[in-house]
Amino acid sequence: FDREVDEMKKKLLFLIPNLKHGGAEKVLVNLVNNLDPDKYDITLQTIFDVGVHRGSLKPHIHYKSVFRHEFRGNNPLFQRFSPEFLWKRMVKEHYDIAISYLEGPTNRIVSGCCDPDTKRVAWLHTAMDTPKVFSVGFRSPKEARALYPRFHRVVAVSQTAKDHFLSHLDAPSNVEVLYNTNETEQIREKALLPISDPRFPKEGLTVCSTGKLIPLKGFDRLLTVHKRLLDEGIRHKVCILGIGEEQKNLEREIARLGVQDTFLLLGYQTNPYQYVANSDLYVCASTREGFSTAVTEALVVGTPVVSTLVSGARELLGENDEYGIVVENSTEGIYEGMKRMLSDPALLAHYKEKAKERGSFFSRTETVKAVEAMLDSL
Repeated sequence: FDREVDEMKKKLLFLIPNLKHGGAEKVLVNLVNNLDPDKYDITLQTIFDVGVHRGSLKPHIHYKSVFRHEFRGNNPLFQRFSPEFLWKRMVKEHYDIAISYLEGPTNRIVSGCCDPDTKRVAWLHTAMDTPKVFSVGFRSPKEARALYPRFHRVVAVSQTAKDHFLSHLDAPSNVEVLYNTNETEQIREKALLPISDPRFPKEGLTVCSTGKLIPLKGFDRLLTVHKRLLDEGIRHKVCILGIGEEQKNLEREIARLGVQDTFLLLGYQTNPYQYVANSDLYVCASTREGFSTAVTEALVVGTPVVSTLVSGARELLGENDEYGIVVENSTEGIYEGMKRMLSDPALLAHYKEKAKERGSFFSRTETVKAVEAMLDSL
């Protein structure tokens, strides 16, 4: 009987390069953990068996990987082979729906699935505003344009991401927007836990930002703005939660500017929510985003937000700054937004209330329901 029930479930494959500490990786784990296990038999497969989020998968999620360790030059290596070859060598099993959950090599791999009984889905987490970004993971923009039409559905995490994707193709009708799944109730619970980290500021204005320490996150711009505001007499501290390749460069610049006591790199935190919730302001200084998980989480815990004008920023914070402040995507824009917020306690209090109001919109229940509706329509 159990076997008959299992055979009635839709077999889903979610393919992603790894389960490292990125936003897409986190929201994928949130999603698969919350999809109805009575309706779906779910496999999450990584190309590389690495990442902190592996331990967060619920027991009923089948997890597998292709390579034990990540290796350099993997993307150019994969591009030497056809998508069909990669699919056959890496996936092997039959699935009712195969989902590439991140733009890049997994999109190319899933496009190579030739099983007529498998529906293919590409999930896009970034704004493909240039041919180079559009074709990431593919051999060329020409190959990307040839292979994307093989997908039965393309999901974008924001309207901006959808619009940029459509600008590269001849008006396909199979593209829709589905917002990321966040564990909203769990986030709020974890946000209430006390912070034992002695490095976190006990008094004064605290600004927080989270993410991988990579150039795209713009932490170098945030550092420049921090020093400028201090020089103008606006006292505050900045806490950065995350690890990554830019750590040494940031540490050198922090030392050069002499702000070791006020610009704090606190490393990767399994519970960033308590830090964000206890900060006066959250800043997204990114040069590019798809739909910022970190900004969504800041709204969920009720922390005011300043964000650069990246994909999804207006959807999160409002067309006219109803729920937070969206600024020009530049160092000057970040400076103006932060100065405006940190100089006006009443404005911070206003946006604290608006953040709570907006955070309730991105409930786990509603986002999962929308994804299940999409899966059931295929």
